[in-house]
Amino acid sequence: MGTRRSGRMRQGILALAVAGGVALAGCSGGGDGAERATGDSGEKRDSAPMPAPAPALPNGGTGAAPPGGQGDDERREFAPDHLSTFALDVDTASYGFARRTLAEGRLPDPSTVRPEEFVNSFRQDYPRPDGDGFSVSVDGARTDDDGWSLVRVGLATRGEPAETERPPAALTFVIDVSGSMAEPGRLDLVKRSLGLMTDRLRPDDSVALVTFSDTAETVLPMTRLGDGGGRGEGARDDGEDVGGRTRVHRAVAELEPSRSTNLEAGITTGYDTAVRGRKEGATNRVVLLSDALANTGETSADGILGRISDARREHGITLFGVGVGSDYGDALMERLADKGDGHTTYVSDEAEAREVFCEQLPAHIELRARDAKAQVAFDPETVEQFRLIGYDNREVADDDFRDDSVDGGEIGPGHTVTALYAVRTRPGADGRLATASVRWLDPGSRAPREE
Repeated sequence: MGTRRSGRMRQGILALAVAGGVALAGCSGGGDGAERATGDSGEKRDSAPMPAPAPALPNGGTGAAPPGGQGDDERREFAPDHLSTFALDVDTASYGFARRTLAEGRLPDPSTVRPEEFVNSFRQDYPRPDGDGFSVSVDGARTDDDGWSLVRVGLATRGEPAETERPPAALTFVIDVSGSMAEPGRLDLVKRSLGLMTDRLRPDDSVALVTFSDTAETVLPMTRLGDGGGRGEGARDDGEDVGGRTRVHRAVAELEPSRSTNLEAGITTGYDTAVRGRKEGATNRVVLLSDALANTGETSADGILGRISDARREHGITLFGVGVGSDYGDALMERLADKGDGHTTYVSDEAEAREVFCEQLPAHIELRARDAKAQVAFDPETVEQFRLIGYDNREVADDDFRDDSVDGGEIGPGHTVTALYAVRTRPGADGRLATASVRWLDPGSRAPREE
């Protein structure tokens, strides 16, 4: 566990000072003793005042005193109703889909709006750890509403490795070629995106292609992009010897929309293909490209995930969902990614596709953390009420924070995660406001770590 650091905030720096100051504290990041930015011990952040949060806080604390004596202030035990625990999340699809919907002159369906995905669509300037763990920052600002503040908990991983330093990737692309993908901005965008990414990947990376409509087919088994001609894995049957990258381009060019959407068949075939082509020492991932409008076979996320549970758990194959289309099946894709050890994004045009496939995905292929969870402990002597804004689908029972069998979030290099809390402090309160911790499994050894 890293070194903890706490301090009083000077009035005006974070606009959370009450009766002499409220301290925000947390653990160090990075596993190398790097200290968290807290209170007045870190650099000043120029943050505009935030709007007042809604006063209704059904899941906030009640102000019960902590059990037992005061003890060491750095290791105080907080009452259970002053804990907030959630799985880390780097999904951004909700924000991208909302932008697309608004650009078309429509309001997003409220069920598709997830505040944490809006916030996490913007990379924050948090300190980066030196090692493979997390940096954890806590700061905030007072709102116009008396007694209410907005507290920000920020986590960050070490930046992206140099292109030559990351492990090779074995990517299985599962591509929706159903009839609904024939509309502009769907399969055509997917094909252009895959072409861009194929040229961006390294020669020692491997790619497999699976398509699905009413049935699923492996159109290209796992193929190393740097392979030259010859009758190796993924070679064509027409007698022509071509390189691995060319085989991928040709297979993508031949994709055409077909019939209904059996997403279950696509996912299960995709994971079967990924298991057969799994590379030791590589990052093995399934990339689902779809409008997620499943209408044939198993159509529930839990039912589909049940068919691939062994592949996920035994082989550590993660899922990255890329959504397309104006009537995108947001709920299904989000559930698949959250429970399928992955994350989602949404692309609506070629500029966004280029960012995802040429910049984000190649840079974030490697994992920094598996099953990552955060827990924020609010001091009941200082905090009267609090509410986590968003993360409704990522809540974790407080007692499960250190249960490493409980699902968390998968976090890659250079990722930042932000959680916003509406916090009401007690009149005249003076002391620590909150302490934040993060726990995860090492991607290679699966050993638990905590900061």
